Amino acid sequence: MSVFINRLRELSLLNQRFARSKAEFVVIYGRRRIGKSELIDQFINNRGIRLLAREESKTLQLRIFSHKLSEFFNDDLLKKTEFTGWDGFFEYISGRPDERLVIAIDEFPYLVKEDPSLPSILQDYWDNKFKDSNIFLILCGSSISMMESMVMGYISPLYGRRTGQLLIKQIPFVHIFGYTKDIKKAVEFYSVYGGTPAYIMEADPGKDVFTNIEDNILREDSFLYRDVEFVLRQELTEPRYYFSILLSLAKGNHRMGSIANDTGLSISIVNKYLSVLKDLQLVYRTVPVTESYKSRKGMYFLADNLFNFWFRFVYPEMEEIEKGKGSAVIEGIKPQFNRYVGRHFENIAREILDMLNDKGALPFRFTRIGKWWHKEEEIDIVAYNETSKQVVFCECKWSDRVNAREVFEHLKEKASLVPLERQEEYYIIFAKGFKKKITEDNVILYDLKDLEQLLL
Repeated sequence: MSVFINRLRELSLLNQRFARSKAEFVVIYGRRRIGKSELIDQFINNRGIRLLAREESKTLQLRIFSHKLSEFFNDDLLKKTEFTGWDGFFEYISGRPDERLVIAIDEFPYLVKEDPSLPSILQDYWDNKFKDSNIFLILCGSSISMMESMVMGYISPLYGRRTGQLLIKQIPFVHIFGYTKDIKKAVEFYSVYGGTPAYIMEADPGKDVFTNIEDNILREDSFLYRDVEFVLRQELTEPRYYFSILLSLAKGNHRMGSIANDTGLSISIVNKYLSVLKDLQLVYRTVPVTESYKSRKGMYFLADNLFNFWFRFVYPEMEEIEKGKGSAVIEGIKPQFNRYVGRHFENIAREILDMLNDKGALPFRFTRIGKWWHKEEEIDIVAYNETSKQVVFCECKWSDRVNAREVFEHLKEKASLVPLERQEEYYIIFAKGFKKKITEDNVILYDLKDLEQLLL
């Protein structure tokens, strides 16, 4: 599987811009490992060059860029010299023949960290030379907060200059299925590795999920064993508080009060750190589908499944893993694994409903979808059309031999509590397998075989 999978939409958007033959200043950003550099390389395809910044001095960075550009343009003179400042670099780019040229600067924040004047210098060249040229400039970065502030933020010298931006997100479940070719493995792999291409690429579809976990997560020499910690330490200034909050979320504490009680941190501290984690797209907040976003009933969840798995099962067992006891750790995971996957199965089901909705393959087109809960009652997914007053209630069961009749009757009881005006209502049950399917006019059942057919 290529790490470029499912980036065709983003590639198409970039190609459309390239075809317009006018100056473009595009910002591409997103979390580490998400596939930004691969997207840029696929887009460039001999139409330009990607220059990768590193955490080095300005002198070394400029020397490397001089070398890369001299090779790309086959410039013998530049090979014998080097840029002494960013003015020289941009002057050289602006002096190229007026051909359509892509210049992508990857990990731009590293350069700004070393030389804070760089955005101002680029602003000058964009305003006076680049904006009326044929250049296609890309600035790329993995630090979402820094890219938003130093490139797109109101106080940035570059504010208002960009012509477009792409926030690169995780790939959807359907492409994990395309990788595994097995629906059960796809659900299990997605629950562990999530939709980050670099993570799912570590999984071997020819092996079961537990063998994969033991081989490439529960080993101290594996890339995935330390990467969660590495990413967090790169992004966060006070990891210990963030680690405590993420661990609490992974254990099942989703309300701010329960997180505060579990961690011993004050509500205000928890709120502050959750806000940062949301900005980094590591955590998301959700409210009951019947409530407005400002509702006080919000709950918080980890947005990356590998981070969820790592904090739930790996972080608490690091001492054992580093003693080479990964086999013992995996045996402790197995009894809890189905319950863990069940939570992520809900998100997969929601993604499938979105897909069916786009295709018009449901009894009606919904305009809103989400979870619903009140006190001790909870419905995994509620989707409804605010105009036609049609609603569907969904339950997700990651188990075999599910009693469809029993789940349906219980779901109807809970649905009666949901404060939604309705003209028609439907019920959908997702399960690994059913003991016996039922036939009702307003009930739809999907087991793994059904889901496989939907995704083929």
